[in-house]
Amino acid sequence: MLLPSTMLALGLLAANPLAPGDYTRTVTVGTLERNYLVHVPPPAAAGRPLPVVLVFHGAMSSAQQTVRYTGLNDKADQAGFLAVYPNGTGRLERMLTWNAGNCCGSAERDAIDEPAFVRALLDQLAGETPVDARRVFATGISNGAMLCYRLAAEMSDRIAAIAPVAGPMGTETCQPRRPVSVIHFHGTADPFVPFKGGRGEKSLPTIRFLSVEHSIRQWVAADGCPAKPTVTELPRKVDDGTSVTRQLYGPGRQGAEVVLIEIQGGGHTWPGRQLPVEFLGRSTKNISANDLMWDFFVRHPRD
Repeated sequence: MLLPSTMLALGLLAANPLAPGDYTRTVTVGTLERNYLVHVPPPAAAGRPLPVVLVFHGAMSSAQQTVRYTGLNDKADQAGFLAVYPNGTGRLERMLTWNAGNCCGSAERDAIDEPAFVRALLDQLAGETPVDARRVFATGISNGAMLCYRLAAEMSDRIAAIAPVAGPMGTETCQPRRPVSVIHFHGTADPFVPFKGGRGEKSLPTIRFLSVEHSIRQWVAADGCPAKPTVTELPRKVDDGTSVTRQLYGPGRQGAEVVLIEIQGGGHTWPGRQLPVEFLGRSTKNISANDLMWDFFVRHPRD
């Protein structure tokens, strides 16, 4: 296994950096062949090491669907980072899941080693194109958001900060080796992953989710942040039935922050993006998750 410093060196020495565009890559982890998509932005032509944003799909979804759903390729082109979309596992290529602790599907039942996959992915990526090892971030929705929390806890040597969307922790506790900053987006009217935890009206029948509050409190403690947040109501730009409040805990150890973006009236959606289907609930237009998470990532590289 390559150390982070080795990974950075490989990226810097990559003889033929990936040209701007979209790629599919495979990597073997144990007995499994795993795959992921890579979007390289135009600034990569300069050959400088680029930040990485890992984007994890939800349960019963796929990397390709998540490219369209999140719109993060556009943000990658604007800001200059590598957008990487890993695929989970499952019998059907468009209905995949992640082992994020207490969810989901066959990935959980088969105890898939997701951190091993992500480590192998990052090592392979750094051997192909210049990567800034201090700026590797993770985001995802639902089951993918839950995986972000798992990676932050088990891979704090590689993951600088995370931005879970509509998904809480899948474990009772977290013990990262270093502080990992968190910005969590969640709608109070999410019918699939309830804000207060438990089982929602549209939740999978086999899981009871931990609450958003549980996730925030665990990471406030892990990052050494103050227990009382600074609460700010964000400007309402449009009248779409939602309002947004930011709860900021910090700074903690090594400048870490934990931020909750609470979307009153928001559903199981990606803030700022047009809904592909209505049954997921409201998607706020008062904020852009892509803009807020990138601004947060920029402030929180790994030491």
